[in-house]
Amino acid sequence: MTHSPPQPLDELPFTHPLRVADLAGRKPTRFNITAEGETLAAIATWADITAVEGLQLKGTLTPQGRNDWLLEARLTAKVVQPCVVTLAPVVTDISEDLRRHYVANMEEPTGEEVEMPEDTDSEPLPDRIDLGAVALEALELALPLYPHAEGAEGTEMRAAPPSAAPIRDEDTRPFANLRALMGGKSDENTPE
Repeated sequence: MTHSPPQPLDELPFTHPLRVADLAGRKPTRFNITAEGETLAAIATWADITAVEGLQLKGTLTPQGRNDWLLEARLTAKVVQPCVVTLAPVVTDISEDLRRHYVANMEEPTGEEVEMPEDTDSEPLPDRIDLGAVALEALELALPLYPHAEGAEGTEMRAAPPSAAPIRDEDTRPFANLRALMGGKSDENTPE
């Protein structure tokens, strides 16, 4: 499965932008968005999976202080992906709690090397909060990387020629060659 590079918001298959200036400044804004029909097919193509059978994002946008906003939501989705072993369809139910803190005056990191912030839920406050983009990001992060159909087991891979002896666990230990280098001698304190 190959993942698409991030796309501009106008190219996402599912968008639901809310202008921050239009949100109620003193009480939570409740939302419940659902993708349907052709949008679900477009999301599946975008995510490079077999199908999306349902997708819903339900939650609130709550004002925090004078200019900041807190998004708390639950993403639920039903997706179909091919099994990595058998290619049989694997259905996965996804249910993820989301939390995003949009900060109005967030300082952008400068310099070539930037440390990862401790608070990974905080983002700069945009003019519009796109709930569809939030749902797609959460969906992409929640997709199983290696879906397995029920009863599917991994296949045994061999990179050595058929006549080669298999590598033993003892051969891969860090000091496996030490005994041979010492001429077969063992340490006096080590029982044989």
